[in-house]
Amino acid sequence: MTDQSHAVSDPMGTPDGGPTGPVMVAMSGGVDSSVAAALLRDVGHEVVGVTLRLWGGESDSGCCAVSDVDDARRAADALGIEHHVFNLGDDFERDVVAPYVAAHAAGRTPNPCVECNRHLKFNRLRHRASALGFDRIATGHHARIVQRRDGTRRIARAVDSAKDQSYVLHMLDQSQLAGLLLPIGDLSKDEVRRRAAAIGLRTADKPDSQDVCFITRAHGREDFLGRRIPLTPGRVVDGSGADVGAVDAMELVTIGQRRGMALAGGGAPRYAVAVDLPTATVTVGSAADLLVDETPVESLVWTGDHVDPGGLAAQTSAHGTAEPVTVHASLERCPDRWQLRWARPHRRVAPGQSVVFYEGDEVVGGATAA
Repeated sequence: MTDQSHAVSDPMGTPDGGPTGPVMVAMSGGVDSSVAAALLRDVGHEVVGVTLRLWGGESDSGCCAVSDVDDARRAADALGIEHHVFNLGDDFERDVVAPYVAAHAAGRTPNPCVECNRHLKFNRLRHRASALGFDRIATGHHARIVQRRDGTRRIARAVDSAKDQSYVLHMLDQSQLAGLLLPIGDLSKDEVRRRAAAIGLRTADKPDSQDVCFITRAHGREDFLGRRIPLTPGRVVDGSGADVGAVDAMELVTIGQRRGMALAGGGAPRYAVAVDLPTATVTVGSAADLLVDETPVESLVWTGDHVDPGGLAAQTSAHGTAEPVTVHASLERCPDRWQLRWARPHRRVAPGQSVVFYEGDEVVGGATAA
């Protein structure tokens, strides 16, 4: 397990008692990033706010709406800091939206927020910040960065466990962590809102954004995907192969799903336990049928070296709990395929979902369910 006696790095980036270089703060238009900018300004950093214009289409549920850019600009004005907008719409379409659509077309369940962090916020933004002379970037994520005795860094869970976002930051490597500040990771959400209200920020009472910012509440996922790919009707069968229902779109079904399958009859709840896109067939079963001893994963990455693959816990959703697991090389001897062996039976994980590994409260790596 992790040695918990190591020092926790200063979330304000002042390890020597004073600010070090300018900081570019990614301001989404929400309260968290607004307060992150305020905290860094207050300890003496030269702070510049930047908002990423990512989605040019309709948005009413996340951090991509035009109003969010306006909210970020107003927050920066209130703080007396510069504010800029970077248009990364083409990158967002290529690296987030297109893979999201392709994953659904292949019968997988993608996590677009993870891919946005991977490609946009901690890749394109980081490189642009460096080119403009910024030593570090900062975000309003609820997570912490800890520095270990050997000098390596890890993402760690936020103080506010209900708002913890360490799961969606699991892909960050050592170079990215060295140039990142997470100023609000030690604060509860209530404290963040109190601080925003105390300095008169309009974002103090703004609701939190939802997950998939380019899927609107008004039209939903089926409408969004249906305008980009053909949707395939399918049959629903039970474990014996007997027809028990139907689905309008195979591409919308995910492992563990209970609703939307037009199942005949009553009885105990039934869940999607397998999705076979080539035959347009969903197999349903009981809650017990969802339980497995092992889960295959691919694209595994570690935050650093010296990780014991037998002393980990794995979290399979953004707000789930981490369960004990051991990581093994795949019996298929595929270099990119690994097998997770659960300490006790675990619900099936939908292919495409992120699986994040923890030692205690610290992220040590992650993978994608295969």
